Amino acid sequence: MIAPDDDLPEIAAVRPAWLMTLADLALLLVAFFVFIQANQQLDGGTLARGIRAGFGAPDTGAIVPPAPMPVTANAVGGFAQGSAELPGPVAALSDWAREALRDPRAMLAVTGMVDGSPQDVDPTTHSAALLAADRARSVASALITAGIAPDRIAITAAGRSGRRGVSVTTGFAGNRQDAAVPVAAPPAAPLAAKRT
Repeated sequence: MIAPDDDLPEIAAVRPAWLMTLADLALLLVAFFVFIQANQQLDGGTLARGIRAGFGAPDTGAIVPPAPMPVTANAVGGFAQGSAELPGPVAALSDWAREALRDPRAMLAVTGMVDGSPQDVDPTTHSAALLAADRARSVASALITAGIAPDRIAITAAGRSGRRGVSVTTGFAGNRQDAAVPVAAPPAAPLAAKRT
C-alpha cells in the first residue's frame, strides 16, 4: 500500500492538450463533410427547415431568397424634409437602370433613406421608416413609369443614413448562366508530304 507521504514520480503528459482539441475539431469537420455529402439528394429548403427544426427555430414556411450582391449604384437626393415627393426628373436614373438591367439576372434594389432628424419623418404617422419606404416607392414608381419591369425591382427602407434620398443598386440575383458548351477544335489539316 502507498503511504500518503511517499514521493511518487511525476507522470509526463503523453500529448499536449492542444493536440486533443485539434483532433476533436478535425473529427467534427469530417463529420460535417459526411453530413453534407449524405444529404446531397435533399433540396436546400428541406435541409434548412430540418436544421431550423433541430435548433427549435420556428418554420415560417417562407423561402427568403438571398439579397442580390450589389454591383453598381446610383442615387436620387434632394428630398425635402418630411416629403417623399421626387425632387426632380429621374430620366438619367431610368436610362442607367435600363442599361444595368440588360442582363436578365440583374435586379434593382431601391432603398429609401432619411436623415435621422426629428423633422424628417412621415407627416401623418411621424414614422421615419414609413417616410423612407415612401421615398423608395416614389422612385420605384417613376422607374416603372419609365418602362422598368416591376418584378425586377425590390423596395427596402434603410435606417438613419444621414441623408434624405434613395439609393438604387443593381445586383445579380439570378442563376448562373448556362455553362458554355465546349467547342471541338477544327480538324487538323493533313500534313503535306515532303518532296524529295
